[in-house]
Amino acid sequence: MTLAIFDLDNTLIAGDSDHLWGEFLVEQGLVDGEAFKATNDGFYNDYLNGQLDIYAYQRFVLGVLAQHSLVELAGWHQQFMDEVIRPIMLPKAHELIAKHREQGHYIMIITATNDFITAPIAEAYGVDHLIAVTAERDETGGYTGEVEGTPSFQDGKITRLNEWLADNPSFTMKGSYFYSDSFNDLPLLRIVDHPIAVNPDETLAAEAKEKGWEILDLRQ
Repeated sequence: MTLAIFDLDNTLIAGDSDHLWGEFLVEQGLVDGEAFKATNDGFYNDYLNGQLDIYAYQRFVLGVLAQHSLVELAGWHQQFMDEVIRPIMLPKAHELIAKHREQGHYIMIITATNDFITAPIAEAYGVDHLIAVTAERDETGGYTGEVEGTPSFQDGKITRLNEWLADNPSFTMKGSYFYSDSFNDLPLLRIVDHPIAVNPDETLAAEAKEKGWEILDLRQ
């Protein structure tokens, strides 16, 4: 089966779920608002500038999960999905996924956002598999605040995809697609057969034009 791979944030949704989760926590009064917002915004700017320390950022995000029960977290996430995420899920993204499904392709999301935030979003899109930053859990199932394994960020997306391919030898990269908005995803875009820039940032748009990659707008 052909792999149709999608980035999530600012590709399938019109926003960044990681940053929006932080803003949601602030708006709900669940964290120290001013300090948390400043740190959250700082990390997001680092991401946009290609300077993000993914481990430091994920420890910042996952630290909140470690301080609360799974029941509390599930309730907050349901509200987050209903109020923040569903309104920015793009109709054209649903249509694009459906088009690949009709062609018999295997649908995958690979994202640098952690699996706590993204698993319900991937489920809402009906994809076959999600590769995300794995939030480590302890023996009780609770979150430790640490990252497990390689974060799926920049070259780490290739590492995690290769690990999945090794565990699923019936799949190959032949005919593969990857859709992304960000220059942070250039490593993976450069190795698939069909790289597609979706509402790309300036750096990705320049490379896409230079190499003749398809540029797609899912927001119009």
